[in-house]
Amino acid sequence: MVGMPPPPALPELPIRAALPDLLDAVARTGTAVLAAPPGTGKTTLAPLALAGLIPVAGAPGDSTSRVTRDMPQRRVLVAEPRRIATRAAAVRMAAILGEQVGQRIGYQIRGETRRSAATRVEVVTTGVLLNRLIADPELPGVDLVVLDECHERHLETDTACAFLAETRQILRPELGLVAASATADIGLWTALLGDGTPAPAVSSEPMRHPVQMHWAPPRERVNAPDGLRVDPRFPAHVAHTVERALDADDGDILVFLPGASEIRRVADRLAHHETESLGVDIYQLHGSMSSAEQDRVMRTGDRRRIILATDIAESSLTVPGVRIVVDAGLARRPLIDHARGLPGLTTSYASRAAADQRAGRAGREGPGAVWRCWSEAEHARRPAQPAPDIACSDLTAFRLQAACWGTPVAELALPGPPPAGAVEAAEATLISLGAIDDDGAATARGRALARMGVHPRLARALVDGAARVGAEKAAEVAALLNLDRRARGDDLLALWRQLRISRDRQWENEVKRLTRSLSAAGASGGRSERRSAVGDDEAAATVIALAFPERVAKLQASAAPAAGRGRTGEPGRSGPPVSAGQWRTVAGTGAVAAERSPLAGSPWLAIADADRSPGRAAALIRAAVPIDGELACELVGDSVGERVEWDAERRDVAARRVRSLGAIEVSSQPLKEADPALVAAALAEGLRREGLGLLRWSEESKRLRERMAFCHRAVGEPWADVSDAALTAGTDWLEPWWSRARRRSDVERIPVGQALRNLLPWQAGIDETAPEALAVPTGREARVDYSGEAPVLAVKLQEMFGAVETPRIAGVPVLLHLLSPAGRPLAVTADLASFWEGPYQDVRKEMRGRYPKHPWPEDPYSVAPTAKTKRHLR
Repeated sequence: MVGMPPPPALPELPIRAALPDLLDAVARTGTAVLAAPPGTGKTTLAPLALAGLIPVAGAPGDSTSRVTRDMPQRRVLVAEPRRIATRAAAVRMAAILGEQVGQRIGYQIRGETRRSAATRVEVVTTGVLLNRLIADPELPGVDLVVLDECHERHLETDTACAFLAETRQILRPELGLVAASATADIGLWTALLGDGTPAPAVSSEPMRHPVQMHWAPPRERVNAPDGLRVDPRFPAHVAHTVERALDADDGDILVFLPGASEIRRVADRLAHHETESLGVDIYQLHGSMSSAEQDRVMRTGDRRRIILATDIAESSLTVPGVRIVVDAGLARRPLIDHARGLPGLTTSYASRAAADQRAGRAGREGPGAVWRCWSEAEHARRPAQPAPDIACSDLTAFRLQAACWGTPVAELALPGPPPAGAVEAAEATLISLGAIDDDGAATARGRALARMGVHPRLARALVDGAARVGAEKAAEVAALLNLDRRARGDDLLALWRQLRISRDRQWENEVKRLTRSLSAAGASGGRSERRSAVGDDEAAATVIALAFPERVAKLQASAAPAAGRGRTGEPGRSGPPVSAGQWRTVAGTGAVAAERSPLAGSPWLAIADADRSPGRAAALIRAAVPIDGELACELVGDSVGERVEWDAERRDVAARRVRSLGAIEVSSQPLKEADPALVAAALAEGLRREGLGLLRWSEESKRLRERMAFCHRAVGEPWADVSDAALTAGTDWLEPWWSRARRRSDVERIPVGQALRNLLPWQAGIDETAPEALAVPTGREARVDYSGEAPVLAVKLQEMFGAVETPRIAGVPVLLHLLSPAGRPLAVTADLASFWEGPYQDVRKEMRGRYPKHPWPEDPYSVAPTAKTKRHLR
């Protein structure tokens, strides 16, 4: 046809064989699940075919020479979980069509848009897609949405799928929806996309390029990852493996590492080994890089390349020229401590599925090789799949999106349910921000915060901070926090100033975007409410404290050395040395700074980022700025109240009027008259901590308690339990003296014996049930010892002559301690008759020579009991 461009020359990719089935499925049902392994072309050729921009053999209106008017014409929106993949996919599709990005192929990421009226396929991040859906659930101007990389279970992808399913069901049944996954586990997605019956599934054959596998575990033992810390010996091993791969195979090398810090370490190590002399260039690829830097990585040259990347290169992205993959086998995963307000990341072993995804990078363009920095046996022990984000992430942004969408979380068609505790924590945060009401519905403020395009915490800090420090500085600090720039140091104020000097392009673009968002929301904050000019230090502290109020921290006056002094305090553990000072956050978490940190000694800190590794008592500060204590109290909101508690150091009640900021005690002064109920509770806590030693026990009261304990063991009801646990569990038995006590000295004056008698049963006498003494055959009263399991009667052996029966108390045989004339133990028995008939003869032989003045008859029944010598018996 006149004026129609010639059809593009399509790359020979496996997805082409599956495109007719894909188009047919969409034509019949409006939905499809596309299962295509890495490198098959699902991210680029499938959207072009769905938009009708490339010929598809076997599809309606097919022509071998041109795209005809009869082919389906759609406006397609492709959602990618990562910004770098979004731009790369758009560039690749435009190149296939022989065009520049911004014509028929466009894209939009945070702060950057390239599209026009002619755009038919637009690639966006899932965050951009969610914002569009919330702004207009009908998604006008879009005929079909492709959710790419669904298998990775990013939280925003799961959310977008739920929202789109509801849009199709209620508002636009004609809106097409395709879920693209790189794994064969597609049953979940066919059920979610289907309307009563599963959506059709279309599969593509994988690339057939062979990939040789090399297992390269470290020769020496390295420690497992700990939080964000990785054993420094492991990056060295990765660098060594890269050098081996460089010598063994041809092509560019893609190295997977968990984060930017590990990328820097491996890059430094390789640079020291003179890779320049080998004609090799080293590139870094991670999320905080600028678009221009990312583009450089995507261009091949005359020299071999080593590309050190995070998992952003794991899928949706083909780095040209790569034939070798070196996989460190580590991944950064979300970690959230809801109770202490410390969301962040932790380093873990990559799953088998993730390792397979990474390995697929080596075989996209031809035969390749994979070097895994762990053993094959260890690989078999790794988890099959990574945990979905929704199971382990901070859900604050998700919960606000759901509130703005208007559907209860429980009714959303999510691939998996969110943890109830995480949702509750998110709702508590949003209520504190004024973003949702008590019923969980989005407020006008919440909708305004959602439109800022950042986490609700940062949106709140941006809006409220602009009113205090001005829009420019608020946007600059919020942009810094939103880009998650992890510097070598922990002084965020220094990093801010460095970005200004270096004119960081990505940061500047983010500042402009946030400034526009403020202006659109009518929250430009031209003048500060507090004063006309606010310095950088106060501006940074203000924005951080508004974003993370529970992370404001005060230096502890008597802080003990933090766990991990020296290196981390554990042999073989890696990580930065920490300083001795410890801060306490509003949420109650301890925090420490790295050794020689410029933050050391700061009385107050506003902490932007901290790493609280599992099993560690204190979090390691990653980014913070000093803050004035009064400003902290003003921003977070302090309170004044009575604090009556048990002081373990003084071992007494401490009553004070305390000014506090959450778990932080700002100041205090003694309180003369305290609430009696609070005093009683403090004394009860002291009793639980100190035990019965808090009371003053006379010998008489001790013996009474022992007798009562014996009665409880031997008889049971109605005798009360007087064990430590029972007596410290409550204080009723100490009344009426307890309720009048105000301090430890009052407690010590309680007559414990009289208090114990309050527990005696009225219908049974203690002297009858457990007499204090028993009469022995001589007629003497001997005291019974009830301190052991059985009552004990200590008596001289001669005093028991003639006795046959062992005494009993409450039916329990008394344990007789038979003593020598000098009062030393000779025998212990609970069966006196057996003793006389057996062991007594041995005792008699030994003792008659030692104590000749005392009687030792051969027949103990033949003489009367006595405590006297033979002379006195005459």
